[in-house]
Amino acid sequence: MAKKIEKQLSLPFKNAFQMSLRSLKIRFGRSVIVTMSILLGIAFLMSVFSTNAFTRALIEKGPETIRVSLQYNQEELHTRSIWLVSLSLLVCVVGIVNAMLMSVTERSREIGTMKCLGALDRFVMELFLLESLAHGLLGSIVGSVIGVLIMSIVFLIQYGGALLSIFPAGALLRYSVISIILGTALAVIGALYPAYVSARMEPAEAMRREV
Repeated sequence: MAKKIEKQLSLPFKNAFQMSLRSLKIRFGRSVIVTMSILLGIAFLMSVFSTNAFTRALIEKGPETIRVSLQYNQEELHTRSIWLVSLSLLVCVVGIVNAMLMSVTERSREIGTMKCLGALDRFVMELFLLESLAHGLLGSIVGSVIGVLIMSIVFLIQYGGALLSIFPAGALLRYSVISIILGTALAVIGALYPAYVSARMEPAEAMRREV
């Protein structure tokens, strides 16, 4: 009967953070792909939020002719926005889960080596969740900025001076914070299952896997 491991590595959080950063640098190409999937999803989400903010500002404070035109289509725009937001978030989560599962497969031998050396399941999970947190935070921030910039340009071209005087900076800032929090949270949630799979992997099985 095989002897039970009496002592396992219980590295501090700082070490897990440093290893996550090193892994992101080593796998820069894959990191960019994962971050881009979050960035595009959040940029799309933020473009919908920005459209709502600009439309509401024009309806409340814009010229009469613009208000009448936008009020007529407001209900239809609201319904379509809900569907678009739901779709963008779904695409975001699916992309994260897929990318992180691929990362688990690619790094199976690395995981097996760490576990053979006595790394705790919790430590392995921390590595993956910290990486996804970095992806989510960076992708969400950049995606929010891109979404606001694109829709600002579109509305400024369409309405010009009418929008400049009533630019909804406060609403856009609020929506940006919501988008960043959502994107980061979804990145972590999307990585939970892949992180669990990696943590529960048997060392011998992980070492035998072909990558």
